[in-house]
Amino acid sequence: MRRLPVALAALAALLALPGPTLAHNLVGRLESPLPLAVYLAGAAMAVALSFAFVILRDVRAPADPPARTVTVPRPLVLGLRAIGLAGWLWIVAQTIVGGSSNADVSSLFLWVYGWVGLAAVSAFVGPIWSWLDPFATLFDLGAAVLRRLDVAAWEPAPYPARLGAWPAVAGLAFVAWLELVYRGGGLGVVLLGYTALTLLAMANFGRDAWRERGETFSVWFGTLNRLAPFGPPSEPGGRTIERRRFASGLLAPGWTRPHVVLVAIGAASILYDGLSQTQIWFDLFGLPGLPLATLLLLGFLGLVVGLALAVGRLVSLAAVGAGLVPIAVGYLVAHYLTYLLGDGQRIVVAISDPLQLGWDLFGTAFYEPGTDWIPPALLWTVMLAAVVGGHVLGAWSGHVVAVRDAPARSDVRLRQVPLAALMVGLTATTLWSLGQTIVKEPAEMPGAVSTSVDVLAAISVGEEPGPRGTP
Repeated sequence: MRRLPVALAALAALLALPGPTLAHNLVGRLESPLPLAVYLAGAAMAVALSFAFVILRDVRAPADPPARTVTVPRPLVLGLRAIGLAGWLWIVAQTIVGGSSNADVSSLFLWVYGWVGLAAVSAFVGPIWSWLDPFATLFDLGAAVLRRLDVAAWEPAPYPARLGAWPAVAGLAFVAWLELVYRGGGLGVVLLGYTALTLLAMANFGRDAWRERGETFSVWFGTLNRLAPFGPPSEPGGRTIERRRFASGLLAPGWTRPHVVLVAIGAASILYDGLSQTQIWFDLFGLPGLPLATLLLLGFLGLVVGLALAVGRLVSLAAVGAGLVPIAVGYLVAHYLTYLLGDGQRIVVAISDPLQLGWDLFGTAFYEPGTDWIPPALLWTVMLAAVVGGHVLGAWSGHVVAVRDAPARSDVRLRQVPLAALMVGLTATTLWSLGQTIVKEPAEMPGAVSTSVDVLAAISVGEEPGPRGTP
């Protein structure tokens, strides 16, 4: 334990490689009065000291208050289901008609409002995907039609226990590859294929069984929902939800190996997105082709997943899962806030040209989204608070679960050192990536999660910025 501060300081020094930095295109240049090395070391030490505090003071979760439930109004549930179905139909209509413009809603709904917006609402508010899910709505409509046609229902096959949530894990890895490596068009076609696969799985295993364990977005958003003050419905698709303390869901049972791998992939994919757009990364790998880029992504995801599972063997899988969820949410906010606030405005363009046929129904087809109205200092503050705050909250939840799951007569504090080191390393790495020169790739697809919108700001190290490394 005495050597831990020295190791952390050495890690921060290694990560703080000197180099000019460029601020984000949409927020302008932000000057920091502190050198990057000092900034990173301070952030890393903040997380380390917070972990030391919860361990040395043995901070525990307060006693659970009596369970409280809230009934979501039926019109709100029906409205959300209608919105989810309308969004799916809009994507399908644009896919059939074709075209390519800023009015593209596949990238808008799937990446901006889905990957970022729905994830944030699930983590900070409640289980919105439970009702917005278009796949469940399509399944229910199809079942209703079959009943009207007097088609006999069949008994769903039992879901194989050995599968667990691994189908959802594979699906999230594919989503990460689609976002970070493929970055091409055809999202509507992918959505249609995923819809067919999901409906077949629901028909075979049952709607609720597949949503609970196999459907990627239900499992992913449901895992992030452990952080929110409103828990999942007491019945699948129901209107009665639990009201609880913020982050108390992290301490609830139900953590399995696939769920920990799922969260590790989610956090690692966001971190990879930042690292792969730095000048240093470009100097090492350039613009890799599809095979090499795939290997790089899988290698990085495998590294983070391997570290998470290794730490889980020393502490507990539940402790790692509870600690990684706030980290993943913090990364999501830090990397993609301007993406949501900026590219999210493209809905104004899409409304004027709903089928990408060159229409201008409301005079907004040529609207240019931007985030100039947001103070850069505010964005940087939110980014820093999201990253460090997520790690501090993860330190608390990881410690509480580790103490709960620790074997009798074991040194709980010593066993948590690897978990603390993992969190500190992730903190320094992600802040370092956000403070590096950003390389902008050419010919980016409209709405893709790209370098032009996923970094809030960069820390200036007091040097004149060099030319942007545009290959």
